[in-house]
Amino acid sequence: MDEFEKVTTGMGEECGVFGAYDMDGGDVAPSVYYGLFALQHRGQESCGIAVTDTNGERKVHSRKGLGLVNEVFDEESLAALKGNLGVGHVRYSTAGGTRAENAMPLVLNYVKGTLAIAHNGNLTNAVELRHELEYTGAIFQTTIDSEVIAYHIARERLRTKDVENAVKNAMKKIKGAYALVVGSPRKLIGARDPFGLKPLCIGKRDHTYFLASESCAIAAVGAEFIRDVRPGEIVSITKEGISSDLSMAIAPDRQARCIFEYIYFARMDSVIDEVNVYHARIVAGRALAQSYPVEADLVVGVPDSGLVAAKGYSEYSGIPYGMAFHKNSYVGRTFIKPKQSQRESSVKIKLNVIEEVVRGKRIVMVDDSIVRGTTCANIIRMLKKAGAKEVHVRISSPPFLHPCYFGTDVPSNEQLIAHSHTTEEIRELIGADSLGYMKIEKLKEMVGDLGYCDACFSGNYPMEVPGKDISHAFE
Repeated sequence: MDEFEKVTTGMGEECGVFGAYDMDGGDVAPSVYYGLFALQHRGQESCGIAVTDTNGERKVHSRKGLGLVNEVFDEESLAALKGNLGVGHVRYSTAGGTRAENAMPLVLNYVKGTLAIAHNGNLTNAVELRHELEYTGAIFQTTIDSEVIAYHIARERLRTKDVENAVKNAMKKIKGAYALVVGSPRKLIGARDPFGLKPLCIGKRDHTYFLASESCAIAAVGAEFIRDVRPGEIVSITKEGISSDLSMAIAPDRQARCIFEYIYFARMDSVIDEVNVYHARIVAGRALAQSYPVEADLVVGVPDSGLVAAKGYSEYSGIPYGMAFHKNSYVGRTFIKPKQSQRESSVKIKLNVIEEVVRGKRIVMVDDSIVRGTTCANIIRMLKKAGAKEVHVRISSPPFLHPCYFGTDVPSNEQLIAHSHTTEEIRELIGADSLGYMKIEKLKEMVGDLGYCDACFSGNYPMEVPGKDISHAFE
């Protein structure tokens, strides 16, 4: 397997979650499929759907596997998933390896019936909680922290009158980032961590309710966006409608949404906590143009998350906006790495430069981040090979200086190029004519009054963190 290599042109996110409950009794698997398809950008390693019939036996039917949504599911497999309540998941592994048993949703059969659980995020106290469970007889089938959440919900359900209270009691024990979608025999539950680190929203189409990581997935199934699940909120969707429990919520000034949702993770057509992602990226581009003006002929964005910020840069600076790259949309995360003798960059598999656009021009290239620097260096090399006279790089996030413990694939400090190099040193290493990062104080302009987490840039974590990488603690 050493000939295979993961290829990413940006950061990795933990996953996307989706839930559906058709009050009229119709099968929801097709809707969950389309919802996951719309969330594919949040995870391309594995996916799964679990459904149950709220009017029939307490049985969960599920299918999951490694690969993209359209690779794991076909018309026949979806038709076999009969049920009017469903939970879906797409995964990109930041905690736990890429293996079939780590695919979600997790399905539990226990004394009180069945539970299907999908989770986006990472727990900061997963190691302690798992050890505690193991010493009381728990046997784990996966290497993901989501199974710790599942165990705690199931155990709490034995002591409580309903699933909602079991979820609440579990939330009192778990720490970190999470958006949860839980399917029980008669209810669809959504829960969001008190800091609001991970997004979750509610939609409705006729008599079907939906829960999703992003509003773009609500739109994809032809539903109307109702609202975001609030940080710390537990919502319960039953035959009677939606009920809400905000007893786990914290003060708004302590909330800490992941700022990288707005910079990179979320699809540009999503709205998260009433902030339009497209608009936030336009604002980021304008802020870059204010902070780092340059004489140039063309502004281009690196697909996909750099495109809108590039447009913002162009609008403010007056420099024309252009499309310099063709992106191959059909490449998954894994491919056979070309032999070194071919001297082919892995980036070329995903991106090609349109020579006619850049030849003889001074280019401003806008991207969302620089992690290790290798991808950015390759793209600059491609632009200059295509005839660009100058390449001025503008990054719509501040430099990554600290690891993330909340489900974002920010690697350890020694792998972060900005941790050990100055901006000028990075400029030299990547071969740019100039380099400007988003100023950390400008992030607020993107999201207004929302409380957000910028710990990967500032080191100011909203809660106590482990102090070491625990993403592979259960491997």
